[in-house]
Amino acid sequence: MSHLIRPITHSEGPIVAPAQGLSRVSFFQLVRLGAGASRSISVPGCETLCVVLSGRATIAVGRDVFKEVGCRAGIWDGPADSVYCGTGRTIAITAHRDNTEIAVAGGVCAQSFAPFRITPEEVSMVEVGSVATHSRRRIFHILGQNANGRAGNLLVSELYADGGCWSGYPPHKHDTERPPEETNFEEIYHYRFNPETGFGGQFLYDEQVPGAAEPKVVMTRHGDTFLVDKGYHPTVASPGHQGYIFTILVGLHQRSLIQSFEPRHRHLMDKIPGIQAMRDKFK
Repeated sequence: MSHLIRPITHSEGPIVAPAQGLSRVSFFQLVRLGAGASRSISVPGCETLCVVLSGRATIAVGRDVFKEVGCRAGIWDGPADSVYCGTGRTIAITAHRDNTEIAVAGGVCAQSFAPFRITPEEVSMVEVGSVATHSRRRIFHILGQNANGRAGNLLVSELYADGGCWSGYPPHKHDTERPPEETNFEEIYHYRFNPETGFGGQFLYDEQVPGAAEPKVVMTRHGDTFLVDKGYHPTVASPGHQGYIFTILVGLHQRSLIQSFEPRHRHLMDKIPGIQAMRDKFK
């Protein structure tokens, strides 16, 4: 079950949440506050991560108080400053600047984990693709290998694609638990473009076998969100517009993400630089 969610179709509450029936294990909410304003969020049964997209805030999780979180004016200004908020904790956010925006990513988690901060210096980046292959993108892993042993099955990253370039390419999927070939992860994409007039295309399709569902292609615009729970799902940004995807991955069985690339396109894995480095970063 995959869904495109336009910005006008949701209020200030969760965009995606297990309780809504759209996802099995994933949570996503955007919090926008002016200077001095506060908001409390509670996501029972989920581990959560607060990523400051813009502005600055104090993020309190019980007795753990993280002050002055956030160091960029917007998503195009370097790696993010974030707070992992543990499992099932109430989060209190107080903005220190106007136009403070925080992405709250979450995943169903039965274990209890303690909060911790992830500074921009702790964010790991991997560059994938090239201009020549129209596939250049940089992936900034906010909650990745740096949280092994300290978090459940939640992985969060920011992807920046050059204008006219593909990401999630060669086409891959992660909807079946069959390690070491593939692991089962639900995924949320939240798109932005620079300039905001940009757009992209999100593809979604199953194996090309008799009885398979018809391939799906949707136009993605600034502020859209897309939920993927199965199938191959490459995406592309329009030429002249830098693409951004806030990415939430939640493993149904484990923390290690192993992508399975479409057999008829696997020969491209050797032609597009950085594919193996990207795979290693997600494991």
